[in-house]
Amino acid sequence: MNPRLKALYGLKFNPFSSDLPLEALHVTPQLEDYAWRIEHGLAHEGGFALITGEPGTGKSVALRLLADRLDHLREVTVGCLEHPQSNLADFYREMGDLFGVPLRPHNRWAGFRALRERWTSHIESTLLRPILLIDEAQEMNSAVLGELRILAATRFDSRSILSVVLAGDARLLRQLQREELLPLGSRIRARLNLEPATSEELRGCLLHLMKTAGNAKLFSRELVEALCDHALGNYRVLVTLANELLSAAAQREIDVLDEKLYLEVFATPPSDKVARRAGGSRR
Repeated sequence: MNPRLKALYGLKFNPFSSDLPLEALHVTPQLEDYAWRIEHGLAHEGGFALITGEPGTGKSVALRLLADRLDHLREVTVGCLEHPQSNLADFYREMGDLFGVPLRPHNRWAGFRALRERWTSHIESTLLRPILLIDEAQEMNSAVLGELRILAATRFDSRSILSVVLAGDARLLRQLQREELLPLGSRIRARLNLEPATSEELRGCLLHLMKTAGNAKLFSRELVEALCDHALGNYRVLVTLANELLSAAAQREIDVLDEKLYLEVFATPPSDKVARRAGGSRR
């Protein structure tokens, strides 16, 4: 936390940082409903779930929330795959690390059997499926996704021994429509599709961030409206613009963050800049 921000504005943390504390995450009713379904459904029954949306619509926030909720379940094992681009050998190496199973990547059959035995033993003792969270899943190799589907089920595909949440952008949806991945796509049990946010949703997020950081009136009402109008329905754009304004205000030691500051920092509205860049790329 920048001491200047604390001294000038009484903030406990930068509300527009990417590394927010969990209590500062803005949880929409849609996200709350999805997290409940994963926590009370998929974690007990196993299978695949999906989170999709364009960059900046909240996929990573959804995964952080899920990871925290699931970590609070008694005796549940949660693993987060950090390198989705892996080939099959590296995929098994990482799975072995995540679930505490010593694997030899050159012997995939032994690794396949060892992981399934570990998960089956876990289910028999806790009645909960181990859970695997995968961000940027659109980067995954089709062969790895296919292997994961087979790895996660037993008894002629009638029993799921692993819960998997895949998060990615539209490329993941297109990938799941490929012929070789149709069996996986048909097994998605819970879906969360994150659309561009409305102005009301953006406003709710901004107000929540400021309140949890310790200064609910950090921005004037007019400045909040201006930011929401120019954020293009994107949470990431919203907090990036807000962070720029906060940095500029701290540098100038400005007490009141209002629309005047916005006009000074962004002489050309961000939406106009985006439109011009888009127009230039078409030419």
